[in-house]
Amino acid sequence: MSDQRAAGTYGPYFVHEFVNHQREYVRGHIHTQGLENFWSLRKPALRGTYVSVEPYHLSAYVDEQCFRFNRRKQTDGERFTRAMSMLKGCRLTYDNLTRAEQA
Repeated sequence: MSDQRAAGTYGPYFVHEFVNHQREYVRGHIHTQGLENFWSLRKPALRGTYVSVEPYHLSAYVDEQCFRFNRRKQTDGERFTRAMSMLKGCRLTYDNLTRAEQA
């Protein structure tokens, strides 16, 4: 199995390397261990913390988990301060939140 097919589809802003698992699992710093680590931590968080995750809200839950994972070396207070600083000018009403339910 390989993600070689995806090579070149990310545009000029990303360097995409791949590992052909039929031949090797690691080539230097190129491996899938980081992604596997991310999902091994996220699946229990989604199942255990959030009892019911609706498909139309899944991207928001994954975004939150990405935020936590990318800042895992920060303290809770530092993460909270960063999250609050990102909210300026954002407003989420109940109607906007539940719009996907009504569609």
